[in-house]
Order: sequence, then structure tokens, then C-alpha cells
Amino acid sequence: MARGPAFVEPSKMVRMAVSSMTEAGMAEEAQRVFRLDNEVLAFRFTATVSDRRGATPYERLGDPGRLALWLRSAGLDVGGASLSDLNDALELREAIYRIGKAIATARQPDPEDVRTLNAAAAAGRAVAILDGDVMRWHLTETAPVRDALGVLATDAIRVFGASERDRVKCCEGPECAGLFLDTSRGANRRWCSMNTCGNKAKKSRLTAR
Repeated sequence: MARGPAFVEPSKMVRMAVSSMTEAGMAEEAQRVFRLDNEVLAFRFTATVSDRRGATPYERLGDPGRLALWLRSAGLDVGGASLSDLNDALELREAIYRIGKAIATARQPDPEDVRTLNAAAAAGRAVAILDGDVMRWHLTETAPVRDALGVLATDAIRVFGASERDRVKCCEGPECAGLFLDTSRGANRRWCSMNTCGNKAKKSRLTAR
């Protein structure tokens, strides 16, 4: 089903090993493991693979626990995740990436990827609630990961189905190719993040002089 790597871990519910960690500790762990600087939630999800243009892309969702950690960092606390959940997440993530890359390069997305995206959005049952002065997602107890993936799919559709789709780009970093939304006034942004890929390119140019 998924196009990601094969996993040999049993497909039972895998609870986070950091369950006893504090909220701050989990947030720190997520910052250490993932890149969380993309303004678009769906594109932040696709960034769980790094160096897509490089010789050896780096998979950051190596097990169901990592998936649960990333979702929690995105405000989607699923409690735990199974191997089946992980496979569904990888399938959705890569469909989002391929659609975004097609749009960024003025090509039509693969209809199968569009079907995967729409199906994930339709399957979710998450509800946005106001908790004090903060918006939170309420997920069902029976299928929280499905609901969380529905939120991510809907966020991607929001970008891909709006006029701003023309501002979807792939990072020009030598190894990156990550998706980002160019909101600059002149639509001339080149990097997913100036603090990472932009700085790497700047240092590379200085070294080459």
C-alpha cells in the first residue's frame, strides 16, 4: 500500500517510549528529530524526509513512535500509532509531495495521488474546537491517526486548490527539493528556509570564491 520503506516491527499499537516525558521534553525531542520550520502544515509533514534531491534521502519517520511524536508536535495528539498507521501516513505524505512537486514544475498531478489525497481528507473525522483562546483538534478515540491524516490532507487541498497554488515551489537547495509556499512580495524566494538551505547555499558560494 505505502511506497515507503519496509518495516519488520509487529503491527501492534506502539506507545511512545517518551510517554513519561514532560510536554516540554517531548517538544524538545520533536525539535531535535524533525524540521518544524515550514509555514504550511502539509509541507512540514513532507519534510519528514530530508535531502530528497540527494543521493541518500533521510527518512525521519522510521517507526510508528516517530509518527506519533511528529503528529503531537503538529497539535494532533494521537497517543500512539501502529505500523498500519505509519504505512498510511507514508502513502499520504508521498502523494502530497508528488502533487506539490508537479504543481511547482507546471505539470499535472498524477490522478492516483489526487485520489489518495482526497480519500484521506474524506476519511478524517477531526473537529476544530476553541479551547480558551487556542484552536485545537478533537480526534475520535477509535481512529485518531486517520483523523490526523485527514487534517493534513485537508491542509494540502487548501493550498493546492487555491490561487496560491502558483506559489508552491521546490527548494533550490542542492540536496533539499522540499516544498514551500512562496509568500514573498516578488515571488522570488528560492529556499524552503533561509536559516537552513539558504545559509548552506551562501556558505557554499563563499567557499567557492
